Amino acid sequence: MNAPVRFRWAWLLLAYAMLGLGMLGVVLPGLPTVPFILVAAWAAMRGSPRLHRWLLAHRTFGPMIQNWQQHGAVTRRSKVLAIGTMVLCAGVLFVVSPRPWAAMVGTGVMAIVAIWLWLRPEPPASGPAGDPGPR
Repeated sequence: MNAPVRFRWAWLLLAYAMLGLGMLGVVLPGLPTVPFILVAAWAAMRGSPRLHRWLLAHRTFGPMIQNWQQHGAVTRRSKVLAIGTMVLCAGVLFVVSPRPWAAMVGTGVMAIVAIWLWLRPEPPASGPAGDPGPR
């Protein structure tokens, strides 16, 4: 699904900006990686088929993007890591926030995201040689 030529630059810019933020999220605690990479893949699909193919073939990001695009799914490991990070960040918020209400709002938003994330399906299990497991 390619965008009209006049909008391709905007999709490409969005894809690279999100990819950059996702890469920063790998090394900066508190900055998520997965949402930025998913948005980068979505924008690349519209603005750069080449970048989209590269993301799908990427050793780390590819399976995550494919799980999301094919099943709307997130692995249990990713859910646990993301929610664990949110809990840690909520604790930091309550320690460093000058106003308790600010920490409560931030924690409330993270709680809503955590519930939504936990309710996402998990990808179907694969058996040996990529065969789907029992359903």
